[in-house]
Amino acid sequence: MNSPSCLGRLRGGGFHRLRLRTSVTAMSQGDGDHMSGKRILASVAAVLALSASSPTFAAQMAAPDRASPEPVIETGDVDRFYALYDSTAGRPSAEQLQAYLDGGSTGLTHLAKVRRVTGARMADAMAARPEIYVEARACADHLPRVRARVAEGLARFIDQYPGAQFPSATFVIGRGRPVAVGSPVDGIQVGLEALCATDFINPDIEDRFVGVLIHEYVHTQQAPELTEKEQFTVLEVSMAEGVAEFVTELMIGAPAYAYLAPQTRGRELEIETAFIADQDKTDLSAWVYNSTPEKPGDLGYWVGYRIAKAYYRNAPDKREALQAILQMTDVKGFLAESGWRPGMNLD
Repeated sequence: MNSPSCLGRLRGGGFHRLRLRTSVTAMSQGDGDHMSGKRILASVAAVLALSASSPTFAAQMAAPDRASPEPVIETGDVDRFYALYDSTAGRPSAEQLQAYLDGGSTGLTHLAKVRRVTGARMADAMAARPEIYVEARACADHLPRVRARVAEGLARFIDQYPGAQFPSATFVIGRGRPVAVGSPVDGIQVGLEALCATDFINPDIEDRFVGVLIHEYVHTQQAPELTEKEQFTVLEVSMAEGVAEFVTELMIGAPAYAYLAPQTRGRELEIETAFIADQDKTDLSAWVYNSTPEKPGDLGYWVGYRIAKAYYRNAPDKREALQAILQMTDVKGFLAESGWRPGMNLD
């Protein structure tokens, strides 16, 4: 049971190894970030170098055109998990899984901390849903094309928002959730097994991966004053997630969580009137991070998306509008300026 991706502070699937190496100079943005003091400037191309067992796969993932931004994907934690998985016939102990977590990357360590992933919880998840750990390997076959499409989306992002700086995305294996987390402080972490299993987001695996990754990259561009709060209101978290949805649509033509559109069609006024009544609440459970395969939810994503879309549509200068959307910290002020009203037509 998975909700879609969430903001990093609030949190609250034969696999081939992909390992980043940069072929051109990356400027240092200071010490202490999750890339060991290095953040890749958006205009600088990074190249994924492979140590993969499959020659075909390696050919597919050959060094790309250096003129385009390339997503930086780390999968060493996935390699280590499946080495353990294979050596234990798919039944590692809680202690062995804890050792996997303890020896993990900075990204895995962060995800385990914010989402309370432990060896015991992973063992329970593997016993309850063993199939998602099997299926996650097959998902890896889609990564070459996913990477290319994400690069195209990031190139469009840079064209419209030249100040963008993209951190790495770390793929890990966890306890079946969350799908992904992203923030401007801690970068992006993706639970491969969770994203593979969460087909209600989008039944097309490739489209699902691309949408979620772009959504998380947008989170890394947002103002930490909004995304790194210890306590969100319904309006704050919905705007943070809704902005990520709207900008994802700008970059690739569709939001990451496309299931929300048919779920809400014809109910715009009803849903958004209820949202206004709840906007200042700190109990978020009715609006975000509440989806299950049986009952997709997360309507706050959709309302925030519509507010951002209204703002952008009404703005005469679209580049300035995108900058204001991404740098938003005063959600009440943004809402007032957006021109949005419950139930308005944005088609």
